[in-house]
Amino acid sequence: MKSEDIAWGSISLFKGLPDSMVDKVKLIFDVRSVEAGKDLITEGDQGDEMFILIHGRVRITKSMLLKNMNLPIMEVGNPRKVLATLDEHDYPIFGEIALIDRDTRSATIQVLDDADFLVTDRLRFFELLEREPALGSKLLLQLAKRMAGTIRKNNSELIKVSTALALALSRYKTMP
Repeated sequence: MKSEDIAWGSISLFKGLPDSMVDKVKLIFDVRSVEAGKDLITEGDQGDEMFILIHGRVRITKSMLLKNMNLPIMEVGNPRKVLATLDEHDYPIFGEIALIDRDTRSATIQVLDDADFLVTDRLRFFELLEREPALGSKLLLQLAKRMAGTIRKNNSELIKVSTALALALSRYKTMP
């Protein structure tokens, strides 16, 4: 897929940006093709790239156990939880946390169908922010909004899980 075939204005990170700013953003992204069955991102690996799915389908999974954790009650065939299966229709973004803080990946992104991604790395991203502070502030605000939404969703899920665990433990204590 070529850069000119991409609907840049439909990508959430770039919505509302004037064409002149989008033209500057395009310069820091390359198109990367990944075959079905490959992992784009592997949980626990170091990373500093951000990806935007522009064609194809992916599955996001997360380990249900911490690294090196061995619990006898967790004898499951696959200790991974599927968080989502996504396609290009919403141009989903992956790796924005590692782009910002260059830390370990928090989930695995497996390519289900041959896929194309826009990709940039931390160096190119922050060089753009330094050269174009007005554009940089808009991009960082969009990323911050996205991360805030993720935190809110995770907080809600954490409440559900901790409540379910508390209920399960209270029932376990009362069993003969």
